Amino acid sequence: MSAQPTPVVEVKDVTRVYAEKGATPTTALGGVSLTVEKGEFMALAGPSGSGKTTLLNLIGALDQPSSGSVKIAGRDVAAMSRKQLADLRRDEIGFVFQSYNLVPVLTAKENAEYVLQLRGVPAKERAQKVTELFGRMGLGAYVNSRPLEMSGGQQQRVAVARALVAQPAVVLADEPTANLDQATGAALMDLMHQLHEERGVTFIFSSHDPMVLERAERIVRLVDGKVVSDERKKK
Repeated sequence: MSAQPTPVVEVKDVTRVYAEKGATPTTALGGVSLTVEKGEFMALAGPSGSGKTTLLNLIGALDQPSSGSVKIAGRDVAAMSRKQLADLRRDEIGFVFQSYNLVPVLTAKENAEYVLQLRGVPAKERAQKVTELFGRMGLGAYVNSRPLEMSGGQQQRVAVARALVAQPAVVLADEPTANLDQATGAALMDLMHQLHEERGVTFIFSSHDPMVLERAERIVRLVDGKVVSDERKKK
C-alpha cells in the first residue's frame, strides 16, 4: 500500500489563551482540531470573536498555541526556531490580508515578486513568473503601477498574485473581500476559485462574508473558540 500524503495543515487539540498582566485570561481557542488536505478550498466561518482569525494566525505560524500542536506540511511549528519559522512562512505559506499589505513605493510587479526575490530566484525567472500570472489575472496593464494608482480590487489581485507566485503549500486569506464592493469581491473570489481548480492551490479563508462562504467547498464554523460544525459541499 502506498503511504498517505502528508496533510497540508494538522491542528491537534489547540488552545490559545491571552493572559495580560493583571487581567483575566481570555481563551480565544479551546481544544480545536482540524486537518486540511492538499487542494482544499475552505473557509473558517463564525461571528466576530469566534476565534477564526486566531486560528488562521496559528496556521500561518504568526502566533504559537498555548497548548496542542500545529503542523504545516508535516513540520511542527512549536519545534522551530525564529529563522525556521520565517523560512516556513516564506516557502510554504502565502498570505492575503484584508488591508492588502502592499509596499507603497514598489510597483505591482515588484510587490508580486518580492517573495521570489527573498528566495533568491533570478530576476529573469521572477519576471517570467509574475508576467504569466498577471496576464492570467487581468493585471497586465498594471505591471508598473504603484498601489495608490490602483483600485482596491486591483490591489487585492496583486496581493493574491504575490501569495500564489511562489507556489506555496497553502494560501491563507483573512477577510479578503472586507474592503471591496460586492461585485469586486465576487469577481475576486471567482478568480481565486478558478486558480484553485487550475493549479490545485490549497486556500483557507477566514470570513463571515456570504460571497466567500457560498464559494467555499468546505466550511468549518467556530463559536466561542470551538469548532461547532465541519461541512463539505458536494461537487
